[in-house]
Amino acid sequence: MTRKEILERFRSLTTWSRRGERAPHKPLLVLYALGRLAQGERWLNYGDVEGDLARLLAEFGPPRKAHRPQFPFVRLVNDGVWELNKDDIDTKRDYSSGFLKEQKVAGSLTEDVIEALRNDPELVQEIAGGLLEESFPETMHEDILQAVGLDSEYVRVLDSEYVISKRLKRNPEFRRMVLKIYDYKCAVCGFDIKLGSMPVALEAAHIKWHQAGGPDIEENGIAMCTMHHKLFDRGAFTFDRSLTLLVSDSVTGTVGVDEWLLRYRGKKLITPDIPVYRPARVFLDWHFREVYRGSVSY
Repeated sequence: MTRKEILERFRSLTTWSRRGERAPHKPLLVLYALGRLAQGERWLNYGDVEGDLARLLAEFGPPRKAHRPQFPFVRLVNDGVWELNKDDIDTKRDYSSGFLKEQKVAGSLTEDVIEALRNDPELVQEIAGGLLEESFPETMHEDILQAVGLDSEYVRVLDSEYVISKRLKRNPEFRRMVLKIYDYKCAVCGFDIKLGSMPVALEAAHIKWHQAGGPDIEENGIAMCTMHHKLFDRGAFTFDRSLTLLVSDSVTGTVGVDEWLLRYRGKKLITPDIPVYRPARVFLDWHFREVYRGSVSY
């Protein structure tokens, strides 16, 4: 395969989809495999890595009662970048984790992908960077790279055709529009530090992630300081339909918990003066369902 063909295969990974639900199982498996490959391990025995894959899904996937890493471990074969050590496995079937462990099923990136990575190490940058760009907000990239064992100083999203095709869909005016309607203040804590006339550590957070099809429009954006943006993207807090802040019951800690989260629990989001620009219910519902790690329901 040519370099372009390999990048296209990873760009075109088929992911399960239903009513906006997140399914980052295949991207996380590929990133994990790249991390293990960087450590000299090609073949991954399912029984040995199931725990790692389940933890990745629990930390970076949508909030679910159970995660099933065995499904992408088999079905990734159909995307042409993954192979198994067993020829009799039906790659269109969902096997139990017990079966995969009993049969000692192992998986690996395909030989042609491995050979391409040996000849062109920068492919790791583009594959990993592209998968992150397509599936997760930037606030999560470094955490994911550390979790899978890839060097965050090495992996960068390059200006390749693979990534540019995705980035061109973004509205470069989104940040400016959102910060302006929130009067250049964090809508949670009011943070508004500037250097001269330029806001510092203030960002435009997507309520429904761009990677999940969230549009670059005002009612899908909230101005947040860097800390609250990251906590929001990780599901530590969300807003209900009345724009009241909810804190996940999974949050623990001592220093910072009260200052950054608990003191704002039950308080209203600081909203734009123009009602039409306030967060839309459809995007709030998506964040509550697909990102927030709390146990309460609407």
